Amino acid sequence: MDIALITNVAANAVIGASMLILWQRNPTQKFTAALAFSCFAQLVASAAYVAVRSTHPLIANAGVFLVSLASSAYLSLMISGVRYLSGYQDGLGRVFALFFGISAINLISLNIVSPLVAQGIFAASLTAVGVLSLYWLWKIERDVFGPRRFVGIFVLLLGLNQFTYVLLGDAGVAQQASVGTVLRIALALAVFGSAVQLITDEAKRLQHRFERLSEVSAQGIVILQSDAVVYANPASLTIYGVKAPQTMALSTLVSSVPKDERSEVTNRIERIRSGQSDGATFEALRFKANGEPIWLRFQYFRSEWDGDPAIQILISDETERHETARALELKTRQDELTGLPNRSVLISMLDQRCKSAETVQFSVILLDIDRFKSFNESHGYMLGDSVLKALATALRKVVEERHSVMRLGEDEFAIVSAVGCAHDEAQGIAEQISVLLSRSLSVGNSEYFLDCSMGISLFPDDATDPNSLLRAADAAQDSAKNAPGTTYRFAHPQSLSNGAAFEQEQALRAGFTRSEFKLYYQPKVDSHTSELKSFEALARWDRPGYGMVSPLEFIAVAERIGMIGVLGTEFLKQACTQINLWRAQHGRCVPVAVNVSPLQMLDVNFPNVVEGILKDYAVPPEFLTLEITESSAVQNLESTIQQVKQLQRMGVFVAMDDFGTGFSSLNMLRTLPLHTIKIDKGLIDPLPQADAVEVVRAICTLAAALKLHVVAEGVETQAQAIAARDAGCGELQGYLFSRPLVPNDANAWLHT
Repeated sequence: MDIALITNVAANAVIGASMLILWQRNPTQKFTAALAFSCFAQLVASAAYVAVRSTHPLIANAGVFLVSLASSAYLSLMISGVRYLSGYQDGLGRVFALFFGISAINLISLNIVSPLVAQGIFAASLTAVGVLSLYWLWKIERDVFGPRRFVGIFVLLLGLNQFTYVLLGDAGVAQQASVGTVLRIALALAVFGSAVQLITDEAKRLQHRFERLSEVSAQGIVILQSDAVVYANPASLTIYGVKAPQTMALSTLVSSVPKDERSEVTNRIERIRSGQSDGATFEALRFKANGEPIWLRFQYFRSEWDGDPAIQILISDETERHETARALELKTRQDELTGLPNRSVLISMLDQRCKSAETVQFSVILLDIDRFKSFNESHGYMLGDSVLKALATALRKVVEERHSVMRLGEDEFAIVSAVGCAHDEAQGIAEQISVLLSRSLSVGNSEYFLDCSMGISLFPDDATDPNSLLRAADAAQDSAKNAPGTTYRFAHPQSLSNGAAFEQEQALRAGFTRSEFKLYYQPKVDSHTSELKSFEALARWDRPGYGMVSPLEFIAVAERIGMIGVLGTEFLKQACTQINLWRAQHGRCVPVAVNVSPLQMLDVNFPNVVEGILKDYAVPPEFLTLEITESSAVQNLESTIQQVKQLQRMGVFVAMDDFGTGFSSLNMLRTLPLHTIKIDKGLIDPLPQADAVEVVRAICTLAAALKLHVVAEGVETQAQAIAARDAGCGELQGYLFSRPLVPNDANAWLHT
C-alpha cells in the first residue's frame, strides 16, 4: 500500500508541475493551471491520509482535517479546470465559493457521520463532476476522438475509482491509489493533448484571419521562406501582373528588380534573415511581368510561417502618387504653354553655376519680344499663345542643345550658355537669333514677323551671382530696346550702375524707417570777429556697410522715388529738436539753416508744414532759416516768390544757396524777398586773386543795395577769409573754421 501511495504522490507531483509549466508558457490556457493545482491538492490529500492512520489522536484529527480541505480544493479546482476547458470563464470568487461550500460539506460529514460516508459523498461528487465534464466537453468537442472528450471520460473514471475505498475500506486503498495513478496519467495526457489542440486551433484561427484579411487587402503581402515564396495574396498578384498564385515565385520578384539593384536587395534580405537588421522600408522602381514600370513601397520584416522563420514583405503600389508628384514637380519647373524650363529652373541653374568651382565662364541672354502687347490686342491672346509656342520651338532648333532655352513668362525668354562660353560665342548665339527673326514665323497658315530686344551678361566679367547677372542682362536689354528692330546689347558699367541705383533706392527706404539719417552742424562766423552767427544743418546718411553718405548722392535718389517730402520734413523736425535742446542747455541759440529741395518748394502746402513744425516744437521762427538753390528759384520763379513771401510773413528767413553758379537776374533778386545770399564755393576758391576779389565785391555791393546779408561758402585759407571780408562778405563758412559737427561737438561753439 505504501508503494502505491508513494507512486500516486509522485505522479501527481510530476503531472502538476508539467501542467504548471505549460500554463506559464501559455497563460491563456487557464485550465492547465487549475488542473495543475488540483494535482497538488490531491498530493496533499495523499500525504494527509498517512496522518489519518496515525495512532496519535491529535495527528489523526489533523490528518482528517487536511484530507477534508485538500479533497475540497481538489474537487473545486477540478470543476474550475473542466469549466475553463469547456470555454467558461469562472472568476476566483466562484472558485473560492465552491471550495468553501464543498469544505463545509466534507467537514460535517466527517465529524457528524463517519469517514466512510464522507468518502462516499466525495466519490459521488467527483463522479457527478465527471458526468458534467462529459456533458460540457462532449458538447464543444466536434471530433469523436478529440482529447477533450477523453478528459471528461477520465474525470468520470477518477470519480468512480473513489468508490473503491467506500466498498473495500482500508483494504482497497492500495488498489484505489494504483488505479488512480494510471487514470491521472491518462488524464494528464488528455489535458496535454487538449492544450496542443487548442494551440493548433488558435494558430489556424489566426492564420485564417490573416489570410482573410490579406485576401481583401489592397496592399500586397508576400511571405519568403528559404528563398521561396510560400504565400502571396491577390493584391500582390495584381501589383506584379501575375494571374495565378502558383506562378508567383521568387524569380518573379527578382526579375522585377533592375539589375544594378539586385545585389543590394539580396543583401538587405540576408541582413534581416540573420537578425542584423529588424527590417527595412523603401520605395523603388520595379517592373510588372509584362515589363510595365511601377513605383512600389516595400516594408520588410522578420516573421514566421508554420512555425519556421520567414520574411514578410508588405507592398504598396505608389505609382499613381509618384506620377502625380512627378507631374506636380514638372509643372513647377516647366512652362505650361511652351514646355520650356521656367524661371525657377533658371535661378537654380545660375545658383549652381555661380557656386561651382568648375564654372569658368558662361553667358546669360534675356530676350523680350517688342510690342507683343500690341500684337495680342490686335490678334487676340489665343493667336499670341500660338506665336509664343512657335517661337519657343524655333529657338530650340536654332540654339545648340548644349545651351539652355527657357521661358520666364509672358513674352520673355532666356538662354543660358554652356560652361566655357565667352563673349564671342554669346554674340554668335545672339546673331543666330537675329537671323532667325529676320525671317517670318509660320503659325498655322499665316506668317508673322517679330522683333526682339536681347541683353547679354557674362560670368564672371559682369557679375558673380545670379541676381546681379540677371540685373545686368536686364539693363542691357533695356538699352537694346532703344534701337529699332531685333537688336542685342552687352552689359556695361552704366547698366550695372542702374542695378546699384535700384539697390540704393531700397536701402534708402529701409534707412528712413531705421532712422539712419542725421544732421551735422557747420558754424557760420562773423567775418570781422569770428564770432558764431549761425549754423547750417547738413544731412548725412549713416548707411550700414558704407559709412557716411553725402547728400549729393542720396538727395537725387530721394527725389526720384518721391521720398524727398518726408525726408525733408524729418530734417526740419531734427533741426527744431536740436534748437530746443540748445536753448534749454545754454539759455540761448543762433539761427539754424536747413536746406530745402526744389520739389519741396513746388508743394503749395510746404509753408503750412513749416509753420506746423515750428508750433509743435515751440521754436520761434527767427531761429530757422531755409536755404533754397539758385537753380530751383529760376526754374519755378513765380511759385518760389509766393512760397518765400508766405514764409517771410511767418518770420522765417530764406537764403539763396550756391549763388553765382546759375542764371540769377537782378530782377529775380529784387523780386524774391530773400534775407541772405550765399556765394558759391566756386567763386571763393580763386581768392585772393584780383579778378576773383572784384567779382565777389560786385556781388556784395549788389546785395548791400538790396539789403541782403552775404555769406561766403567754402573758406579754407586765411587769405580767402581776409579777401572775402574786405570784399564785403559779412559771414564766413568753411573748413578754415570748422568741419560739420555732431550736436555734442557743436555745443562748444555756443559757449564762446
